[in-house]
Amino acid sequence: MNFTKSLLSLLITLLFISCKETASKPLSNSKESTAEEKVTVVTKPETASFKIEGMTCAMGCAKTIETKLSNMNGVQKATVDFDKKEATVDFDAAILNADKIKKTVESAADGETYKVSDLKIKS
Repeated sequence: MNFTKSLLSLLITLLFISCKETASKPLSNSKESTAEEKVTVVTKPETASFKIEGMTCAMGCAKTIETKLSNMNGVQKATVDFDKKEATVDFDAAILNADKIKKTVESAADGETYKVSDLKIKS
């Protein structure tokens, strides 16, 4: 009986810590979000593509990283593919650089979980 309780506690603990930082932004009314959207002119468009190691789930890890990237000033679009362990970020190089994108990904969660590799920039 004690062993069963210990095993159950361990499984529940692993469930809660396997995906870090799963909180997301609150949803807003669609009318409000379209009124608040900004139209920006990209002066120096670039695309960064890279691998991300350390993700353990699509909804917690990949979605959290994608949201953090999308919310960065200068990012037009960010996508994170959990299955391929890849990310693509369209950004304005006049505002943002690849090093800041890499630091944002690697600092997500506890700062040690995610590692960026094979970073490529296309103009």
